Amino acid sequence: MKAKKPILLVVMDGVGFSKTGLGDAVTLANTPTLDWLLQNCPNTRLKAHGGAVGLPSDDDMGNSEVGHNAIGCGQIYSQGAKLVNESIESGKMYGSDTWKEVVSNVKKNGSALHFIGLLSDGNVHSNISHLFSMLEEAKKEGVSKARVHILLDGRDVPATSALTYVEQLENKLSELNGEGFDGRIASGGGRMKVTMDRYQANWEMVELGWKTHVKGEGRQFASAKEAIETFRNEIEGVIDQDLPAFVIAENGEAVGKINDKDSVVLYNFRGDRAIELSMAFDNDIFTFFDRGAKPDVVYAGMLQYDGDLKLPKRYLVSPPEIKDTLSELLVNNGYKQYAVSETQKYGHVTYFWNGNRSAKFSEELETFKEIPSDNVSFDQRPWMKSAEITDDLIEVIKSGEYDFIRCNFPNGDMVGHTGSLDSTIIGVESVDLGLERLKKVCDECKVTMLITADHGNADEMVERNKKGELAVRTAHSLNPVPFIIYDTETEYEIIPSDKYGLANIAPTVAKMFGIKAPDCWEASMI
Repeated sequence: MKAKKPILLVVMDGVGFSKTGLGDAVTLANTPTLDWLLQNCPNTRLKAHGGAVGLPSDDDMGNSEVGHNAIGCGQIYSQGAKLVNESIESGKMYGSDTWKEVVSNVKKNGSALHFIGLLSDGNVHSNISHLFSMLEEAKKEGVSKARVHILLDGRDVPATSALTYVEQLENKLSELNGEGFDGRIASGGGRMKVTMDRYQANWEMVELGWKTHVKGEGRQFASAKEAIETFRNEIEGVIDQDLPAFVIAENGEAVGKINDKDSVVLYNFRGDRAIELSMAFDNDIFTFFDRGAKPDVVYAGMLQYDGDLKLPKRYLVSPPEIKDTLSELLVNNGYKQYAVSETQKYGHVTYFWNGNRSAKFSEELETFKEIPSDNVSFDQRPWMKSAEITDDLIEVIKSGEYDFIRCNFPNGDMVGHTGSLDSTIIGVESVDLGLERLKKVCDECKVTMLITADHGNADEMVERNKKGELAVRTAHSLNPVPFIIYDTETEYEIIPSDKYGLANIAPTVAKMFGIKAPDCWEASMI
């Protein structure tokens, strides 16, 4: 059945179906439109985590990057932690030219090997096991000095779990130290305060990270444990992601400044919050803040975070080569496409959607629109840019210019990450208002609307800790997400299955358009 009308795909970022009912902002929100769609339209539930998006196991929560990869390419590629795991287990990473250069540089110069990254086992941006493996390998290969700059999580793991991971790292360093090896924690701070900005929304975070990790400037402590405990005592209710920056020092001197002839590895594997620091290390021309005297180092990322910008220049693990994406298929068949979101998720409906490509497949047939995000904590403005995104979509739909339109409403994810249940409820309600407006214009202009999500988050804002106590949850969930077909003219029937994942969306879109999907794709749901 070939669709004779355009298709609009709406990604409600971070909106899933709760399995626990704990802190379920989606259910608690007033969502008359979403409720109606689920009651009256063909719909199913999709897996958006673990093996369904290329991650190691079903214990691994999905994220927006791998989610949009899967939605946009109709296939399942090894991703993130799984990709790195495979490279470490095979020995491929340690046999790479980049690892050899990183190690040989510090051995030749008697200098330090620095590791910067998120210290947790959340498996969204990083995994502490990868850091441990590299520390072990570095000592094995004769590196004499290692320094670790830790970014505290509290977002993809329990909100106040930082000391658990610090203890694990300190134990690992104690195990390795001696016999010509000196490893220490050098600096750190919460991930939403220092270093890990994305989409150039807040360069001050990156500048603070540069001063902290590279220059060794900032408030000094004898240990990371002392820093964390001090901040928790000083700042009531602070969670790990919001902890201030700190520097570890002895006798008033930072123990781990980054100097000329050092090597630096950013061990995060997820790209969005790694690009800006990579720019600061790699780019000769750099205007976003004053770096001072930029140290001459060998810098590498765990992955190449942007293949088109070639950032970073050196990387330890090659990214999946995603081919045969939906965008490419539609371009090859002459279909015009439009993608829009606000800054926080713009890269997801463009770069990640197109298989980790910054460039378009066709300048003529693809149009991208970025709506600037507010530079505020999203619990303060939980509606974000949902109205502006909706306004833009309505204008685009009414133009009749495009065959396939896609968007991302970030609210469920970005507000969900703040840990504020009340604000997240408002965020979900804001998206529902957008859906109601889009539903009306789709009726008016004879457009099929598909509604889904890339992973869960807002659906599980509370969890039980190890003591059985309720605690704020800021991480993504392992819950399934919706897939809904809204069309008042064409009757679609979803083939029953409990095995569908995000990768089944692209072949479904292709079938609606009457286009043969590549053989490598997953099955259509209709």
